[in-house]
Amino acid sequence: MYNVLVASKNPVKVNAVKRGFALLFPSVQFNFDSYGAPSGVPDQPMGEEETLRGALNRLEHVRNKFATADYWVGIEGGLLERASDLEVFAWIVISNGTLTGKAKTATFLLPPAITALIREGKELGEADDIVFGVSNSKQTSGSVGILTDNAIDRTQYYEHAVALALIPFKNNTLYAPTS
Repeated sequence: MYNVLVASKNPVKVNAVKRGFALLFPSVQFNFDSYGAPSGVPDQPMGEEETLRGALNRLEHVRNKFATADYWVGIEGGLLERASDLEVFAWIVISNGTLTGKAKTATFLLPPAITALIREGKELGEADDIVFGVSNSKQTSGSVGILTDNAIDRTQYYEHAVALALIPFKNNTLYAPTS
């Protein structure tokens, strides 16, 4: 049994990690735990570097606090400015202390009403809640779920990126550190 520590208490992120590990390692037993870790970046990360830094910071925080886990996982959602649009994505970083895997989700564009609220200083989840008249969407279906009528919910959105971040662990001889 391997212990996996997710650097978030958000049930969407925890479930995505569980499902991603099950996709790549269906016959392996994992125990999952979660801990709310600070990202060290703004509540609404902007750009690739800031978002990746948030995922790395979360992972490092839990790795330092819970050194006995077998895997640590950091996830950070962010936005990328592209012309007049805002593009949504997330970075997933997984480490076992020897190997590190990183992957990014697919991206999609936000509608103008949400983009306007973010430019006024709102965080994406808060903007979604205002525009769609819902509550705490970031811990349920998220923007992607709302905009796709849950054809793809936030857990599914992260799940494949978690599986992709696990590629180095599935193929560890190809990714093993060289001396």
